Amino acid sequence: MKMPIPDAAIIARRADIIAALKGLVPSDNVITDEDALRVYECDGLSAYRQLPMVVALPETTAQVAEILKYCKAEGIKVVPRGSGTSLSGGALPLADAVILGLAKFNRILEIDFDNRCVVAQPGVTNLGITHAVQHRNFYYAPDPSSQIACSIGGNVAENAGGVHCLKYGLTTNNVLGIELVTMDGETVRLGGKHLDSEGYDLLGLLTGSEGLLGVVTEVTVRILRSPDTARAMLVGFPSNEAAGDCVGAVINAGIIPGGMEMMDRLAIQAAEDFAHAGYPLDVESLLIIELDGPEAEVTYLIDRIEAIASDTGATYVRISQNEEERLKFWAGRKAAFPAIGRLSPDYYCMDGTIPRSQLPTVLKRITELSAHYGLRVANVFHAGDGNLHPLILYDANISGELAKTEEFGAEILKLCVQVGGVLTGEHGVGVEKRDLMGEMFTEDDLNQQLRVKCAFDPDGLLNPGKVFPQLHRCAEQGRVHVHDGRTRFPDIPRF
Repeated sequence: MKMPIPDAAIIARRADIIAALKGLVPSDNVITDEDALRVYECDGLSAYRQLPMVVALPETTAQVAEILKYCKAEGIKVVPRGSGTSLSGGALPLADAVILGLAKFNRILEIDFDNRCVVAQPGVTNLGITHAVQHRNFYYAPDPSSQIACSIGGNVAENAGGVHCLKYGLTTNNVLGIELVTMDGETVRLGGKHLDSEGYDLLGLLTGSEGLLGVVTEVTVRILRSPDTARAMLVGFPSNEAAGDCVGAVINAGIIPGGMEMMDRLAIQAAEDFAHAGYPLDVESLLIIELDGPEAEVTYLIDRIEAIASDTGATYVRISQNEEERLKFWAGRKAAFPAIGRLSPDYYCMDGTIPRSQLPTVLKRITELSAHYGLRVANVFHAGDGNLHPLILYDANISGELAKTEEFGAEILKLCVQVGGVLTGEHGVGVEKRDLMGEMFTEDDLNQQLRVKCAFDPDGLLNPGKVFPQLHRCAEQGRVHVHDGRTRFPDIPRF
């Protein structure tokens, strides 16, 4: 993985920058000690690490604005960071940049049941929102596997999804408003409690912008009534291809489950050993399908899906009989990533999206690539919307194995694009997929996207080195330019 060369002149001014930051936030909120900085050296993509120059932890929107204003005036780069659970290196630090940590923005500001929304600071966890409203039988629908830890601000930055995004949408479909601080230190409010915003869809633009356009300091999300009935099905198949065929057949029948997940044999065994969810161990592929709504509708749809599963070769069907069992089914799926960690010293979590009809083709090709590279893969998918999460198992202690894993992962993402899909479904581009952007976009495409970046951040100070293969500062004459996706930067130091 490549990153820009650190600016030696900025690093030489570190002591002055630290002193200035301590004048903008409480001095205890500025982290400078090397051991303490290790906490921030990577995010969920832990294969790549870099000590930040300094970390600042503001407590108010005004403090965020002052930090950004100062950094803008001094030409200092800023990397916004939430809970650090990004799996694409979106919060990876720079040696010459300030990490702007938002962990202290951890309060729910308002719960409005009449308008079915919650106003929260960006450091509130995803699951924390549901916990705050479940006593009134409400919940927040997007539920990434990391929902116990990931922050709602980070969810906005990466447009996070989850196992129920098939029916209820990604973060962008559930955010009503945000408060944003620009690199100039200006505070802007977009949207609110109302369902639709006037004018340009800037809210949609900011959701999924990966910290390149501004720093989110407040989020308003919609909450939903918990369904009357929810039941989950475990459906096992003798092959991944058969499971993929079932996914397509269910959607083609006009059925939109609350969630539809897919796991292959390796992932099933790991999750079962870890969570004891009751998964069958004699199948090659497992679908977890949830139906929710009125009880009569759920019962009817379960019968229909059982028939479709039988027609596509299912060898195992089990239906949850109570809420405890339903949650147990999902506990195994949500524990799949940590469970895989017990099988290998390291794993690399991929994230691409394909048309559902291409699931059997792509799964077969991933198996072939696994044999070619000599690396095991555990497949965990948001199958209903074609969002793939192949987990490539490797050992970073073996020389060259990380590089081989990167090459394998790149082949999977290129395959996603080749079959009509995209490079990411919910993890974002970050540094992980940055150098593959040229596989999907032309130089003109990327330059057009960069014009948006330049409108918000003409000096390229916000989260540089992410998303775009190479960014040239665009303040001069309003011009932008990006090289194609094969441009490389010098190596980032690895610790």
